[in-house]
Amino acid sequence: MLWLKAFHIIFVVTWFAGLFYLPRLFIYHAQASEVASRERFKLMERRLLGITHIGGMLALGFGLATMTAYAWHNPAYLQQGWLHTKLALVVVLVGYHVMLMRMTAQFARDANTRSDRWLRVFNEIPALLLIAIVLLVVLKPW
Repeated sequence: MLWLKAFHIIFVVTWFAGLFYLPRLFIYHAQASEVASRERFKLMERRLLGITHIGGMLALGFGLATMTAYAWHNPAYLQQGWLHTKLALVVVLVGYHVMLMRMTAQFARDANTRSDRWLRVFNEIPALLLIAIVLLVVLKPW
């Protein structure tokens, strides 16, 4: 069970690296005026999104395996309120990831309509979710 948890944490870190950095690339991309720079950002965004997909899928897979293992040993584990809240926040993270996919496609088509200021605010969402999730998992408040 600890191996599952360790790999879950490793891939959560990988996933969040992409969730943190991809919007930062969007900010730079939105500010870029040279064609060569914009093309370079498109390549970087596409590659980082691929790594983010892998990290996200493996984080979710190992998270599900870890949750299943805990529930197997203690069925009451699935009844804990903090776990339900954490899972709801993970669903929000998946939605954020989907938004990143759509935004990457928009930037690839040179169809971005969002300002760098909007992107800066958007960039803070995964940090807030990470703080909330870690506090829930560590403190288990209910």
